[in-house]
Amino acid sequence: MSNKKTSVIGFPRIGKARELKFASEKFFKGEISEAELQNVAAEIRQYGWAKQKTAGIDFIPSNDFSFYDNVLDTAFLFGIVPERYKKLELSDLEKYFAAAHGYQGEKGDVKALPMKKWFNTNYHYIVPEIDDASEFKVNDSKPVQEYNEAKVAGIQTVPTLIGAYTFLRLARYNGQKKAKDFATSAVAAYAKVAELLAAAGAEWISFAEPALVFDVTAEEKELFKSIYVELIKKVRAAGLKVALQTYFGDIRDVYQDVVALGFDAIGLDFVEGLKSLELVKSGFPKNTLLLAGVVNGKNIWRADFAQKNALLAEIVSAVGAENVVVGTSCSLLHVPYTVAAEQKLPAETLRHFAFAEEKLVELAEIANGDVNALERIRPCLQRRVCRRTLRCRQNLPPSPPLISNASRAASNAAMCRRLNSSCPHSPRLPLGLSRRRPKSVRIAPPSARVKFPRNSTWNSTAKKLPNASSCKKKSAST
Repeated sequence: MSNKKTSVIGFPRIGKARELKFASEKFFKGEISEAELQNVAAEIRQYGWAKQKTAGIDFIPSNDFSFYDNVLDTAFLFGIVPERYKKLELSDLEKYFAAAHGYQGEKGDVKALPMKKWFNTNYHYIVPEIDDASEFKVNDSKPVQEYNEAKVAGIQTVPTLIGAYTFLRLARYNGQKKAKDFATSAVAAYAKVAELLAAAGAEWISFAEPALVFDVTAEEKELFKSIYVELIKKVRAAGLKVALQTYFGDIRDVYQDVVALGFDAIGLDFVEGLKSLELVKSGFPKNTLLLAGVVNGKNIWRADFAQKNALLAEIVSAVGAENVVVGTSCSLLHVPYTVAAEQKLPAETLRHFAFAEEKLVELAEIANGDVNALERIRPCLQRRVCRRTLRCRQNLPPSPPLISNASRAASNAAMCRRLNSSCPHSPRLPLGLSRRRPKSVRIAPPSARVKFPRNSTWNSTAKKLPNASSCKKKSAST
């Protein structure tokens, strides 16, 4: 197998020893200055870029770092910030944290913006709030600043932004206008960022559009197409190549539209995207790179090289070896930094794990077709399977005898009576349980004393937003 290029969607940003967490807490308490916090953030970014460069990654992202989340970064980048935060007599970073955490102090009293689950991960994002007077304008230089940081360190990166479609899809609208009414100003603002990056020396720009893995209606498809028909033209005119990056599932509803738009690179998830292989087999543009997400960015286990090589062979046969770039299925943000930091686990256990830095090595080995790597990992995978089998055989109790539905229902009702009598102050359990789960009980949040993020983000009047239940991203085996 010939050598292939490699790409990473994102890298952990909390710090190898959680430096960002501790520095942020000190900043909130007033123990360190904003400049000191920014220095800690810069060191974390430099560490990640250096590790990726050392591992030989070809497409290294920049602007994937965030103090809170990338959706909130995008809102502040384009000035999509409610007036109640803008009016606070605080620095831009303090306003950012006020939107994320809430703020009660001498300069004002505001609650945080609502928070929502980030697709099917354990992370959350701050929901952007758009009213009829909102207008997309470049209001920050974060993508250019971080690109320049990496460039000074001798590292050429691919600046990445949450795409306009995903941003508009996830936002909350407070007036009469909807997503399509902001598409034109959004395209102009994104194009302006592309111009600034091109002037700084960037060669690529990557737009992350994970919302494409949701079920896409005809209206939403038209919104997506209207955005990128114009945006691709403007970005190309600025002198940049355009990559579209997707993750957390496949894009079956819009795949044919995506490949017809003329992107220079398209990133697909081959781990959770159950139909991604089928889609590329149906046709893929000849002069477009496929950023093939084959290394799982969310789990901690070593990759099965035999399975990954077989998958990659099918992708190559459909797309052509010259067009395939081996990548992660999503950002490595979701795993720890490195197995080397784990001091309390036995070596026999650790050899089964691959965290962010180990996954960089896996990317290189899979891309290079390293047969020795396959042989090194084979005993580990066999031992993992054997141990699972033994555990199942030795520890599981014998299967209970088959019982009728009536007996099962009576047994469940008796269990519920015992629980209800032993816990009189708990929500009452229904007595008719039979092979179903009781309905969840919604507990009202405590009133908003907002010092740190969680309680401040509740908003009972928030409109229903798209969530993971509407995604086509059922887990696939790795």
